[in-house]
Amino acid sequence: MIHLAPGEDILKEGAANLQKNVETVGGKLYLTNQRLVFRAHALNVQGGVTEIPLAKVCKLTKCWTKLFGVIPLYPNSLAISTHDNTVFRFVLFGRDSWRAAIAEQVGAPA
Repeated sequence: MIHLAPGEDILKEGAANLQKNVETVGGKLYLTNQRLVFRAHALNVQGGVTEIPLAKVCKLTKCWTKLFGVIPLYPNSLAISTHDNTVFRFVLFGRDSWRAAIAEQVGAPA
């Protein structure tokens, strides 16, 4: 679970992997009315929490999961781009429903 700020509500949560360079970090992704929060499982080499304020999200793009960050494996990932040109790539079950839910919160077309 994640710590919520006053007035913050969890809208969606589920298993996800965050692609960090050549490693795919397993964990759980949360969508709140204020941010996206990825909490890595304790067994990952690259652990911790990644937070993306929804106000910083500018683009949602369907993409492929890539082996070693290079070889396309399966079209089940979602790239989330921010205004500072950072891109977070998440491997998700139900990629389209995640994309629609995030788009609704940021006011972007799904």
